[in-house]
Amino acid sequence: METARRAAGDISRIFRYAINTNRASSDPSQYVRETLPSPKEQHFAAITDPEHFGRLLRAIDGYRGGLIVRCALKLAPLIAVRPGELRKMEWKNVNLRDAEWRFSVTKNGTAQIVPMCRQAVAILTELQPLTGTGRYVFPNPRALDGSRPMSENAVLVALHNLGFAKGEVTGHGFRATFRTIGAEILKFRPELLEQQLTHTVRDPLGRAYNRTSFLDQRKQMMQTWADYLDELKTGKTSSDNPKETK
Repeated sequence: METARRAAGDISRIFRYAINTNRASSDPSQYVRETLPSPKEQHFAAITDPEHFGRLLRAIDGYRGGLIVRCALKLAPLIAVRPGELRKMEWKNVNLRDAEWRFSVTKNGTAQIVPMCRQAVAILTELQPLTGTGRYVFPNPRALDGSRPMSENAVLVALHNLGFAKGEVTGHGFRATFRTIGAEILKFRPELLEQQLTHTVRDPLGRAYNRTSFLDQRKQMMQTWADYLDELKTGKTSSDNPKETK
């Protein structure tokens, strides 16, 4: 059904162009699209139990695969970006000195600044001698010239190799983990969480906040998050007395 919906959408765009250029008078694909059933909403699998997530983090630390995938696995839960944004991360957009990553959001093309914690900077510093002369932070090992990013399934396959099933965790699920634990346990402010996840955040008057706002607060939040994940890996957390990000 997904293929059918995409095909119908492509055909509709062709006919709309034809109408606008006086090559056609109507879009017959609209009748096909109306008969296609609406897709059922599906959420990406994610681990939101802190103890269970701690086991995942320990498993990631023990990953014995290549350095590129290992660094991607370790970085993903620390910054909570979309998998496509992570694997297409480019060195030119990374500033290790200021601990920031600036890029255009895949979903809507707006600018985003991702503050990076000390742990994230350490991961990228370790990887830089291997891939730092190329375009992508996580290049595809099959593209010897570094012209292609890591496969979209690389992180998911690595998670499966660590013993975590597809219905249990996904690369995208790290975002849900961050959103859930960050709100319920660490008591992060909702607008900071939404900004970090590059969701549209509006003020009381309905105006969208600038995506570069709350940067200092988000830096503090992401360092607190990374330190909390370190505690999860040891099995000892301070979640009973969380520090709220002001």
